[in-house]
Amino acid sequence: MNLNFSFFTHDVIANFIFKGLLFSIQLSLVAMTGGALLGTLLALLRLSSKRWLSIPAKLYVNTLRSIPLVMVILWFYLLIPMLIKRSIGAELSAFITFTIFEAAYYSEIMRAGILSVAPGQVNAGYALGLTYWQCMKYVVLPQAIRNMLPVFATQTIILFQDTSLVYAIGAYDLLKGFEIAGKNYNRPVETYLIAALVYFIICFFFSSLAKSLQKKIQIIR
Repeated sequence: MNLNFSFFTHDVIANFIFKGLLFSIQLSLVAMTGGALLGTLLALLRLSSKRWLSIPAKLYVNTLRSIPLVMVILWFYLLIPMLIKRSIGAELSAFITFTIFEAAYYSEIMRAGILSVAPGQVNAGYALGLTYWQCMKYVVLPQAIRNMLPVFATQTIILFQDTSLVYAIGAYDLLKGFEIAGKNYNRPVETYLIAALVYFIICFFFSSLAKSLQKKIQIIR
């Protein structure tokens, strides 16, 4: 096989790759932030003693965790416009889909973090007159967030990798940028090899940060 990477210049990066990378980063940040917030709420609902709160949250989490992400992306992109009688676009569809999907995974991470806090600290909060939500805000969540940060970081890396699935609805992500560049320069093999290398470098860098963070948390404990 005769590989030729001479086509991969600054112009290719600027015209094809950078736009896709920017969208992949934006999608990751929005899904991480929105998913973490919604996931925290779901985790609190699942831990509630009231079944009318815990059961719907449990169904939400277990249902989404049992369905492939690409199926959720396609369902939302194809079915929602039929219900609201208007197109929402591939990019907006990706932002919404990833947020609601990742919330199910962040919910389990947050729930595990909450359960890792010693019950005695919660009881101490109640003894001081704090309500359930005040205990969560001031006693449990700060410790839970610290405990689950390494797993949270790992899930975010997986989230960034999963952004490549938006190809199914035609959104212009990092992988799409490489694909278009490969077609334009008739070098698909080379562009996919470079794409794999770029994904590896990005994910390896953040994976190393996650491991470093985990070691620091272990030292604090």
